[in-house]
Amino acid sequence: MTHDHRPFGRLITAMVSPFHDDGSLNAEGAARLATYLVDEQANDTLVINGTAGESPTTSDGEKETLVRAVVEAVGDRAKVVAGVGTNDTRHTIELAAAAEKAGAHGLLVVTPYYNKPTQAGLIRHFTAVADTSGLPVMLYDIPHRSGVEIATETLVKLAEHPRIVGVKDAKGNLTATSWVKRRADLAYYSGDDALTLPLLAIGGVGVVGTSTHLCGPETKEMIEAFERGDVTTAGELHRRLLPLYTGVFKLPGTVLVKAALKTRGLPAGPVRSPLVDATDAELAELRDDCATAGLAL
Repeated sequence: MTHDHRPFGRLITAMVSPFHDDGSLNAEGAARLATYLVDEQANDTLVINGTAGESPTTSDGEKETLVRAVVEAVGDRAKVVAGVGTNDTRHTIELAAAAEKAGAHGLLVVTPYYNKPTQAGLIRHFTAVADTSGLPVMLYDIPHRSGVEIATETLVKLAEHPRIVGVKDAKGNLTATSWVKRRADLAYYSGDDALTLPLLAIGGVGVVGTSTHLCGPETKEMIEAFERGDVTTAGELHRRLLPLYTGVFKLPGTVLVKAALKTRGLPAGPVRSPLVDATDAELAELRDDCATAGLAL
């Protein structure tokens, strides 16, 4: 099956979900943050309701509200991909239908977590979601969180589905990814900010980032430099941004991104339990990482 080479552009940010100080959803803030990410941080696509958006602690109604708010704010100039993955196929299908109705342009479907299905179970799960939705699907392969990887043979099989078009690759196994790229037409996006350039080198097309809340233009410049054959510039940018690419994950990425956004006067709010907001010392360390990467926080 032949798919669009780059179905969601080059630069995608997995957007945090802004909350009010009392922990309630800030839909107006989500619209403002999405505008900043598209207009100032150069994003082609935003993922809403991913793990960075604290999807484990937002209700189904909140998820739909977030998609609607972001689509209304930026859907005319960027794509909006809704995270709908759960470890329950029926629930995932319900979330996918709600996201499609709310105007999403695509779906991000993570490997079912905790219950550790077999590869046959993964094929059944992902295929069921893709069969019942009219939207293109990006699979999310992140075994260190889900407990099970999407195996090479499974990815090759799933690539035969006309609506399964891409992978957010957080497996960290470039050899396995290379074998998939050799055998299947899937658009690969790095799910690990620091592995974006290495993934491009084996056929990837972009990134679904977290640090890109703060370094979107620079990351896009790195991707575009590589694509035009300027590997020297791409490598220089990769090495320059590495302290931020890795530093933002010294805590769960959502925590430090929200702390950083607050310093820029942007909507963020607190994280929801069981996450804990960053301390002043942890934020200071992120400031140092940003400064080392040549960015002011």
